[in-house]
Amino acid sequence: MSLFLVEYTYAPEKNAAREAIRADHRAWITDLVSRDIVLSSGPFADGLGALIIVDTADAETVALLFTHDPFAIADLIANVRVTEWVPVLGQFSV
Repeated sequence: MSLFLVEYTYAPEKNAAREAIRADHRAWITDLVSRDIVLSSGPFADGLGALIIVDTADAETVALLFTHDPFAIADLIANVRVTEWVPVLGQFSV
């Protein structure tokens, strides 16, 4: 498997709508954590986005998988960036 960073950018004007379905989003992420697909996830301190570390086969799989996020389904993510990551040192190094 490969590691990918999924970076969400949020539009502040959609904060209320995101808050309304945050529990669904977190339940979806929790399922991926339980299946060892998501290794870590959390919002940026400024509230303008989030970072999710994903362990899966390829970028296309990540992109398809994240279309199922309740935030994505409700069009509450301004931008999604998927980047393959090759950690060399630390907890996630191969």
